[in-house]
Amino acid sequence: MQKKKQPTPKKGQKKGNGKYVLIIWCIFFVLLTIPALIFYLASNDYFGELPGFEEIENPKSNLASQIISSDGVMIGKFYKENRTHVEFEQISPYVIDALVATEDERFFSHPGIDLRALARAVSKMGKGGGASTITQQLAKNLFHEPATSLIERLMQKTKEWVIAARLERQYTKEEIITMYLNQFDFIYQAVGIQSAAAIYFNQSADSLTLLESAMLVGMVKNPSLYSPITKPVQAVQRRNAVLYQMVRNNSLTREAFDTLKLKEIGLNYTRQGHDEGSAPYFREYVRSYMRKWSEENPKADGSKYNMYTDGLKIYTTIDTRMQQYAEEAVSEHMSNLQRVFFKVDGKKPGFPYSKLNQQQIDGIMTQAMRRSDRYRQMKRNGISEDSIREVFETPIRMHVFHWDGDIDTVMSPMDSIRYYKAFYRTGFIAVDPLTGFVKAYVGGMNFKHFKYDQVKMGRRQAGSTFKPFVYATAIKQKKYSPCFEVPDVLTCIEKGSYGLIKDWCPQNSNRQYGEVRTLRNALANSVNTITTFLMKQIGPEPVVRMVKAMGVEGEVPMQPSIALGTLDMSVYELAGAYTTFVNGGVYTQPLMITRIEDKNGTVLQEFSPFTREILNEQDAFVMLEILKGVTIHGTGARLRTKSGNYSYLNDVVTGFPYGFENPIAGKTGTTQNNSDGWFVGLVPNLVGVVWSGCEDRSAHFRGTAYGQGATVALPTWAIFMRKCYEDQRLNISKGNFPEPVDGVNVEVNCQKERLNEQSDPNNRLNNLGI
Repeated sequence: MQKKKQPTPKKGQKKGNGKYVLIIWCIFFVLLTIPALIFYLASNDYFGELPGFEEIENPKSNLASQIISSDGVMIGKFYKENRTHVEFEQISPYVIDALVATEDERFFSHPGIDLRALARAVSKMGKGGGASTITQQLAKNLFHEPATSLIERLMQKTKEWVIAARLERQYTKEEIITMYLNQFDFIYQAVGIQSAAAIYFNQSADSLTLLESAMLVGMVKNPSLYSPITKPVQAVQRRNAVLYQMVRNNSLTREAFDTLKLKEIGLNYTRQGHDEGSAPYFREYVRSYMRKWSEENPKADGSKYNMYTDGLKIYTTIDTRMQQYAEEAVSEHMSNLQRVFFKVDGKKPGFPYSKLNQQQIDGIMTQAMRRSDRYRQMKRNGISEDSIREVFETPIRMHVFHWDGDIDTVMSPMDSIRYYKAFYRTGFIAVDPLTGFVKAYVGGMNFKHFKYDQVKMGRRQAGSTFKPFVYATAIKQKKYSPCFEVPDVLTCIEKGSYGLIKDWCPQNSNRQYGEVRTLRNALANSVNTITTFLMKQIGPEPVVRMVKAMGVEGEVPMQPSIALGTLDMSVYELAGAYTTFVNGGVYTQPLMITRIEDKNGTVLQEFSPFTREILNEQDAFVMLEILKGVTIHGTGARLRTKSGNYSYLNDVVTGFPYGFENPIAGKTGTTQNNSDGWFVGLVPNLVGVVWSGCEDRSAHFRGTAYGQGATVALPTWAIFMRKCYEDQRLNISKGNFPEPVDGVNVEVNCQKERLNEQSDPNNRLNNLGI
């Protein structure tokens, strides 16, 4: 059969499929131009507004404000996100190597978009790994909320390319990777590499080891899935995958990998909530102060500083070593004191209350219930009183405080109120009297369970710690010496004087009289009649003026009874007032914040202590000589006991014997019925004040041997000082108080007392009944 002849092309007609070639070229052209067109449209906000130059230069980031101690330690943060900015040089090189090897191998060579990775992702439909570079991930995290649809995500992806390109033009590679690590959320309140290092490993970002760095970088893929807290097995597997990537990228040898992959995580998880960490009561004071400061110190544009997002740096006077010793001293003594309180009085009727009937106790419980947050919320919700009472009487599961650790138990809310009422509370502060710098601040035993700050907020009767202000006023006016003698006889201030409606004749606590005492001996033994004598000589008005000038802000009644400490004072106020005696007669207001800076290090405000001259140098020195008697032959003499067969019932005086030999001025204080116990201790460069007592004044030890200031408060100061003296870096003085430049023209070394001091100090303790 003859083949069919093919038609002959017409003249001018090209052979082949020319039109198909044209279509292919058109498609090729479109494929080249569409991405460019999309990129152009995205750059010009056709897909939504992009951040401008200034936003890229200063991306919005919630930076935590830091509280920094005087010895350069960050002791706390205020944050919306727990983020602390660090520079590239402050990040461990292991973190950089691990991140680049795992997330973006060509990070240091591509221009923000990795075309090779993009081509691989397209050709394999995403099964060969993603194509987002570190720069693109930064763009996504900085400027986008999560997409809600595929179309929106594609538009966001395009914006990421544009933003990534702008970031690459504007920043160095080191700056980009630092921004990325500073903003990544590692969960558990760890936003940024610095917070993550602190929370997961209790160290700074520059100290992270290879294994620690690999674990944190492994979390970048999915923090929840690879959390070392909740999924340790997956976290180890992911960490090892990061280490293998480092091998592939020549950042780690195969031999090292084979060894490291067998290691445990080595976690040192450290919570950074406000209830945990050093100086929580102090940090809460700083928070309160900064709220007020922000209101009174606006930014240049009139807006207010936000301590949770503006990354402020708040420099404080706290010394972390002394703060640690103070918290340890409080814990050691108060846990022991509580043990004794439960043992001695715990089974007595009405415990922890003394001299109250059941109706009175029920009234206290009802008041406490009505002050609780639970009660107030139920009242706001319209719940009846009977229903609320039923809820408070119904047992539920709860965690309650105990010195050996929180107890998981079942009790009614009302029973829990009664339980907490039985705990002795405390407040302690240590102040440098020359500068006013607060070096240690312990507002309570446990911030989680006892929020009330007993240093700044708490106000309790000052007791005999107020007597030195009466003495100081009399010495200023009358120029008495420590050796001035006064008969120890019942002394009255007659009715009609200072508004008295009847004679005021305070008795001595031991009801004993007849001796002639020096002022130094009288204050050492807290003799009421001598203080009454001095008040009668000068009247209450100059005493009130003096303590007001010494920084006491609360009400000071113009009444003779203030001589015995009937007014309420705070630990903070008392410490400030006593700086006057140590600082040559100059009151120095306690200072807690020295400087506030913005996130760029610009100083916003600096602070210096407020001072006021109250006494001349000689009068202040005379007061110190009198106060030294308290720790030599008075109510604070137990500080001097070195060793021997001397102890106290149930070992209630924690840490005894103390054996201090250096000059110490001080004053104990015990209010009526042992409701409050105080101790003030002074050395040339440190003033310490301790208060201890229950929440309610009617709850207390029933015996004075247990309930007095020398037992409930003094041991905290003694333990703290012993720890400070053991740390020679602190340079806490063991020397004598300096004499006035012009000398002293009154007698300070009393012959009668020198003879008494030759006797055994421990027998004196027994004679004092302490």
